[in-house]
Amino acid sequence: MTVPDHMFEPLKKISCIKRGIHTWEGDLICGSKNSYIATVVERQTRFTLLVKVDGKKTDTVVPALARQMTKLPRQLKQSLTWDRGTELASHQKFTVATDIDVYFCDPSSPWQRGTNENTNGLLRQYFPKGSCLSNYSQEQLDEVANQLNNRPRKTLGFLTPACKLEQVLQ
Repeated sequence: MTVPDHMFEPLKKISCIKRGIHTWEGDLICGSKNSYIATVVERQTRFTLLVKVDGKKTDTVVPALARQMTKLPRQLKQSLTWDRGTELASHQKFTVATDIDVYFCDPSSPWQRGTNENTNGLLRQYFPKGSCLSNYSQEQLDEVANQLNNRPRKTLGFLTPACKLEQVLQ
């Protein structure tokens, strides 16, 4: 299944969003045996959510992602930027469920989701390439996200993403 080109927003709109707060970048990390974890990172604070998904088909990814992101406070629900993968082909259902607009990157432009790409690299310390990701429960993924969100980041002036998010929400 391919996503029609008319569903992709122009780069100009993405770059305008990138300057704002409470915009998220998302992707799937892939493991062995067709196992996946959805990763979602808030751009300004680097706060990370990990979502257990049972495969990469849109009918499994969208509901799982929506379940986790509906838990966010209203002020954190601005937009989500995703790559051109078919896992978000049903992005309209996600938007209806979460009130979060979805934008797509240009082809072969992972730098348009640079925060997420960097975070996925950090996550490989917890989930090495080639490991089966389906063995992790949502609770275990939440614990890994908690560890990552409480890890100081140079880009945040050595604050943690959790601390930075708390500051922003005050």
